[in-house]
Amino acid sequence: MKPKMQKVRLHFGTYAQRQEGVQMQRIKIPGGYLTADQLEGLADASDRFGSSFIHFTTREDAQIYYVSLDETPTLLRFLADSGITTREACGNTVRNITACYRAGTSATEAFDVRPYAERLFRYLVRNKFNQNLGRKFKITFEGCSEDHSALRIHDIGFWATDENSERRSEAWLPSFLGGGLGAVPHLAQLYTDFLPAEEIFNLAASILRLFDRYW
Repeated sequence: MKPKMQKVRLHFGTYAQRQEGVQMQRIKIPGGYLTADQLEGLADASDRFGSSFIHFTTREDAQIYYVSLDETPTLLRFLADSGITTREACGNTVRNITACYRAGTSATEAFDVRPYAERLFRYLVRNKFNQNLGRKFKITFEGCSEDHSALRIHDIGFWATDENSERRSEAWLPSFLGGGLGAVPHLAQLYTDFLPAEEIFNLAASILRLFDRYW
């Protein structure tokens, strides 16, 4: 029963802490974007259920500490009321899909990549191919001329460009596959130097199905 419970708990972003009887709750922030209401909801959740401290990670997650396991379902519902999910924030799933921290504000970006990160997150969350992968799986989007998202240490990295604007209103150049920082770190390889925006979902789903089958 314990391993089964652990898997369920991790799929909802709930980690055990070293301190007995309390948990750390990881919360996904797709693309690193929060509304003012959502930020207030996070702060209220930390005050009500945790230690009144929020840790924001480099992978654009939020973490609340010293949460009682018994109160975790109430916390998840409380966050859901603000449009925030913890689903698949931990475990061998597609983790939080990140975007450049300058997205939407950079003078050098081809276009704002945050909507693509949000849409791909919505497409993949609870997807049956994502629930029991060989290890965690990470995806990022970059929109600037400089790579702020470390594309080549991700399983999939999309880099936005408008260089092919006569062919598409928005395109991706290039797209990288196969990076990671695990026990055997390696850099992602270039998959294609041009990927139409409408092919993002197909590419992500195809890679995940292959990874799920042959990892």
